[in-house]
Amino acid sequence: MPDYLLLMHGDTTAPEDDALWDAYFAKLSATGGFAGGSAIGGGISLRKNGTPAPLSAQLSGYIKVSADSLDAAQALVIGNPVYECGGTVEVRELPAD
Repeated sequence: MPDYLLLMHGDTTAPEDDALWDAYFAKLSATGGFAGGSAIGGGISLRKNGTPAPLSAQLSGYIKVSADSLDAAQALVIGNPVYECGGTVEVRELPAD
């Protein structure tokens, strides 16, 4: 079963609360495909030679899930507090190689 990252942007239009996150994590855990996640804090952008691209400031967190397909992973966004509060969630496949 492929793994996917749900990348949350910090662009919600309504406040999120802990109860929404608790319910969402319970839903993901019930699928058996929840593989962790975290908020994303500040950091640094590095490049061996030259000027690095700017730090991706719009990303605020990630969740790793397993799902049968991209469509199935997309369905897991329903209930995500960032999504439900008007924000952006990217769904990205993690290649097996």
